[in-house]
This record gives sequence, C-alpha cells and structure tokens, in this order.
Amino acid sequence: MSKKEKAEILKAEGIRVEPKELTAKSFELQASMRPYVKKPVLHISLNFSEQDKQKLTNEKMVEIAEEYLKKMDIRNTQYLIVRHHDTQHPHVHLCINRIDNDGKLISDKNEKYRSTAICKELTQKHGLYFAPGKEQVNRHRLIGYDKIKYEIYDALKLAIPKSRTWEELEKQLKKKGITFQFKTSGNTDKIQGIIFEKDGTKINGSKVDRTCSFSKIDRQIKDNACQALQEAAQQAQLASSAVSAVEALSALIAQFSLFTLSDSPHYDATLADYIKALKARKQAAQSKVRVRRIR
Repeated sequence: MSKKEKAEILKAEGIRVEPKELTAKSFELQASMRPYVKKPVLHISLNFSEQDKQKLTNEKMVEIAEEYLKKMDIRNTQYLIVRHHDTQHPHVHLCINRIDNDGKLISDKNEKYRSTAICKELTQKHGLYFAPGKEQVNRHRLIGYDKIKYEIYDALKLAIPKSRTWEELEKQLKKKGITFQFKTSGNTDKIQGIIFEKDGTKINGSKVDRTCSFSKIDRQIKDNACQALQEAAQQAQLASSAVSAVEALSALIAQFSLFTLSDSPHYDATLADYIKALKARKQAAQSKVRVRRIR
C-alpha cells in the first residue's frame, strides 16, 4: 500500500484502509481468534501480460481477483485487492486473512498447484495472453521458493546441453551453488528421481520443470555422450595415422565406460552397443599399427 509501488486499493473486504495502521490492526484482531497459527495472512500476486494492459481496467482486475478467490475456496474472510503501477505488466496483490470471520482456518494445502491451474483457467476464460514457457517470467520479481526454482531451472538449461556425464553436470551446477541427490527405490540402487538443492531449499526435478526430471536429464546426457562419441569416431577416421585414431577412441571409450556396465543405474543399451562397435574399430586400428611396425 506504499507510494513506492504506486499502490491503488481496488477493494477492501471487512477492513479499514485508512490509516494503514488500522488495516494491519484489523487483520491482527481477526487472526487473534487462532493465535497458534504461524502464518495467518496469505499474500498472492496475480500477474498479467503487458499485451493485455488495455483490457485490464480496475473493474476487470477486481472481477478476475474475486473469481480467483472463489475458485481457491477463499470466502467469508477479510481481504485486500491492491493494484500496483510500478511495472510495465499489470498486476494485483491479494492480502487475505486465513482466519475467516467465524474463526475457522482457511487451508493452504496444495496452494501452488491449485493456484497454477486456476490462473490458466481464468486466463483462457477471459481471453488473456498466456506467455509460453518459463522464459517469459520476470525473474527479478520472484522471491523465496519461486526465485530459487527459476535459478535452478536457468542453470540446468545452460548446463545440460554441455554435459556428457552426470559428473560434468554436477561440476557445472556447483559453480551456481546448486547440488543434487538421487532418489532411489526402497533399499535398491534403482534411481527414480532427483532432488536439487540451493540455499537450503530442496526441489524435486519434476517440480522445477517437466524437462528437469531424472529420466529426461539422463536421456539428454546420454544423447550428448553418444553424439560426442560419433564426432570423435569421425575425427578418428580422418586422423593422419592409425596411432592417433587409437588414442582418440581410447580416451573417449574410457570416459564413457560407465554406460557399458549393465548394472549401472545409467546403463543405456544403445550407447553401450555403440561403444562396443568403437572398441572393435579400436582393435582393428591397433592391428594395423602392429602390421606397420612389423614391416
């Protein structure tokens, strides 16, 4: 509600807005019916595309915000709808008392999942622009969990295409302060998922993005390794001597030998077969070296 954000109060339900101290007192008084609740106030920001600026009058903003609250099953409680004019894209902030007018606690269970689905639904219903993918999100506006999630996502998008092994990926992510650990099935070594961690916050790979699950990343790393082997094989064929070809192939086969182990969690039959073929080519090249040396 400060001047810095060029705040404009669009609607106040069950609270006074002047002075601001009384607004806070109104929330505190109602929240005191459930003193043990640590986070009695819920803050939600609804952000829209700059392309819809002309459509989004204050009345339209209130209509969408109240529809959002109903779908989130937030009713019979105090709330504020405040529009900010400090950015190019239109957005409103919802400040909601989780202790309703009867002293009951409004659940925030699965809030993020429900909110995402409802926002998509309302965007389509009102014919608003839906930005494709995470690339359109304003990173500098994010805080907390969302900020870290997008930092992990951005780091992975840069690191995965450059990684031919999980070790390479691990080294690149560590430069960004990100670590990861695998989730295994029961007491076995079979990997079922991956958990990333940054600044003490842990997030499952699939929650970072669908493309960041263990299976998707593992597949991309294997594809990268296979491509590197194919390129190395082509270079070896063009090498000026059989000795150079043997050295090039030996180095790469050793580097990716993990994939040839059938009991490895990263075992890839296709890649293993390719490495097997490269080993046969290496042996053939070594035979040529021996023949030339004898002569």
